[in-house]
Amino acid sequence: MLLELENVSRSYRGRNGSRVDAVQNVDLAMEPGEFVAVGGPSGSGKSTLLLIAGGLLAPDTGTVHVLGKQPYAMNADERSRFRSVTLGFVFQQFHLVPYLSVLENVLAPSLGAAIRGANSRAEQLVARFGLDNRIGHLPGEMSTGERQRTAMARALMNHPKLLLADEPTGNLDQENQDLLLDCLREEASCGTAVLLVTHDQQAAGRADRTIGLHDGQLHQK
Repeated sequence: MLLELENVSRSYRGRNGSRVDAVQNVDLAMEPGEFVAVGGPSGSGKSTLLLIAGGLLAPDTGTVHVLGKQPYAMNADERSRFRSVTLGFVFQQFHLVPYLSVLENVLAPSLGAAIRGANSRAEQLVARFGLDNRIGHLPGEMSTGERQRTAMARALMNHPKLLLADEPTGNLDQENQDLLLDCLREEASCGTAVLLVTHDQQAAGRADRTIGLHDGQLHQK
């Protein structure tokens, strides 16, 4: 099993001080090459679930295994290195470094992982996503679709075993949506486990299986 979440829960305090159960007693397992979509309304806990699965947000209770290892049993440096060589993230807000060019942003994951032929790999990804003519541009000089494609290229830089995507098509036109979804499908076919968080039924329909998340609880569809 590539990813296993067992009885995972996470809560936080709301603005009025009340407790919000973002994720409650979630069990989820994924095999290599499996494409799973998690659907649900805004505020249902989807992004929290993704951050937990990616080693970025420790659960209050439960265990997380990625490739048989427990990220939250590692110290911060070990966990960071593990993420850099194992995981790829596509964030809803992109999180590109504003003072780095397209090529430099795509290359960023190679700073934490030894990637053979990193420059060549980055240039190939830039070309794959049609960003050749933007290779030296900064994020602020690009359209939303171009920034999202850059974020996808960066997520693939380290040949991730697990690719996590948080609403990657939310602000894109149809052409760019299709491009990103085709990419996720292709990565899964090559053996990468893909976990997609989305409220878009069309996007979820590209997955092998879809799970609903409502009030922090998973429901198989």
